[in-house]
Amino acid sequence: MPFVKSDAMLRSARQGGYAVGAFNAENMEMVQAILAAAEEMRAPVMIQTTPGTLRYAPPEVFAGMVRALAEKAAVPAALHLDHGDSAELARRCLAAGYTSVMIDGSRLPFEENIALTLRVVGMAGAVPVEAELGTVGGKEDTLTARAAYTDPEQAAEFVCRTGIASFAPAIGTAHGVYRAEPKLDLDRLSAIRDAAPVPLVLHGTSGVPDDTVRECIRRGICKVNYATDLRQTFTAAVRQALEEDAGFDPKKYLSRAREAVKRRVCALIRVCGSDGKADA
Repeated sequence: MPFVKSDAMLRSARQGGYAVGAFNAENMEMVQAILAAAEEMRAPVMIQTTPGTLRYAPPEVFAGMVRALAEKAAVPAALHLDHGDSAELARRCLAAGYTSVMIDGSRLPFEENIALTLRVVGMAGAVPVEAELGTVGGKEDTLTARAAYTDPEQAAEFVCRTGIASFAPAIGTAHGVYRAEPKLDLDRLSAIRDAAPVPLVLHGTSGVPDDTVRECIRRGICKVNYATDLRQTFTAAVRQALEEDAGFDPKKYLSRAREAVKRRVCALIRVCGSDGKADA
């Protein structure tokens, strides 16, 4: 079916007490895996690309590929810019047909973050915009950041002044690989949910225990991002295939990785509780 916008998906998730799985893809095989898993699980899904991915293959190329595959899928799928690092990149993604964009001004002072976010919201028109306040720690693409927790009162002001469709709070998660089990501030999450009346997004979820993710969803998270988890799954499957002598045909070892990512996405959709929700 054609791409859908993410705001309707996330409103349904909020009302239904589940979260939409948002999965970062780096190539065609990962897109195929995500969509195949979503179809098998009858789940709505979001496919995401970071600025680093779009330096490797530009938005026009990526959107064309994902659109061709998503239109043949029987479940709703949105294409989302994850951690957009400039208004210009957001503009290119919107022009290419992305149905959801994030602008990440979280490293900027509060007023500058608002100004950048307002610029992208105005540019996006009817396309929903996600933004972040506070800083999710760890490494995202080429950027490394120290965590800075989101203040609930500032979150309420930020959401009200910018008119964003979804909000990513910083509650103790981090991008990349965790060295120890993360300690999330769940009470802060509940306070942000009560203060900011839009769907909330959990970033840096790879490595967060499944039960903790489910508790975050219970406390208001409507979109759960997975990136590192899928990269690790894909790479491990390629390595194993090559060690087992998959030969020199990329289709052979990449198809093994595609199947591994599909299995992993199916499991993560169950964690989000979105299985069966494409038919709701």
